[in-house]
Amino acid sequence: MKVRVFYHDKCFDGASSAALFSRFYRERIRGDAEFVFSGLLHRAGALFDEAQFNGEENAIVDFKYSSSPKITWWFDHHQSAFLTPEDAAHFEQDQSNRKFYDPDFKSCTSFIAMVAQEHFGFDPAPVAELVHWTDIVDGALYPDARSAVEMQAPAMKLTMVIESSRDYSFGPRLIPLLATKPLAEILEEPFVAELLPPLLERHQRSISILKERTESKDGTIFFDVTDLDFEGYNKFVPYYLHPESIYSVGLSKSSFRVKVSVGSNPWASSEPEVNLAKICERYGGGGHARVGAISFEVTEQQAAREAAQEIVNELRASVRTRNH
Repeated sequence: MKVRVFYHDKCFDGASSAALFSRFYRERIRGDAEFVFSGLLHRAGALFDEAQFNGEENAIVDFKYSSSPKITWWFDHHQSAFLTPEDAAHFEQDQSNRKFYDPDFKSCTSFIAMVAQEHFGFDPAPVAELVHWTDIVDGALYPDARSAVEMQAPAMKLTMVIESSRDYSFGPRLIPLLATKPLAEILEEPFVAELLPPLLERHQRSISILKERTESKDGTIFFDVTDLDFEGYNKFVPYYLHPESIYSVGLSKSSFRVKVSVGSNPWASSEPEVNLAKICERYGGGGHARVGAISFEVTEQQAAREAAQEIVNELRASVRTRNH
């Protein structure tokens, strides 16, 4: 029995969601399932390749909805979960009791744990550590910016490795371990441990670079690192450097996209009032009320830069209006 699990790639919650779903499925649905894990990334253009939906069951976790009849399971918690109104209507009409959505959950992992327990009798106790940390990481529930940037907890180090890895086999190797082992033990696995020292060094370097590059004005940070290899930087560094900020907008580039990251400071002295998912949706992106992103084609760097500047202007104007 082949079950394909599509998950949000380069994301701690995405990998953890795939791990929790596979454990739940094996324990409560079919014990003989063989899992194939495939990472999905937000990019400009089509997000799904229908030809990949070739399992006897196909699940999507922590990622946008697909109305393909081949998708038999779906879990998500992003405000921007539906690409079109038709997709949203398709979900509303679904009678399978295998597709679940709730944007109020901090992490998709904790959402799957709750649904699996309440609907299918799954016991989430053995994965309590994983559920706890995905809520902290995905919900930015750190006590302060220092905790988020100084990388002490095993979950933080794993997040950094997951977000930075370019090896397509890394996620599928890691996910079964997330379902069964303590996070500190996973860090000791040779294929994980060998990646850490250069990444921690790069993390320290990125703090210095962002110190030079960030411009903080009217409660809003802006930085552009599209000229650098900066995929997977720690998104809390700007708030660590500028605790007075409310919002941040960053431009970065990888091999397959130019990304505009839009976020809000979890430790801001005044609450963010702008819904960032709604802003990102205007440019074809999405996310949550407090954090979102937009992906542009690699060739669309100018369009990405213009979008970032428009968003920066809008956020700065909103802070000025609020302060007067």
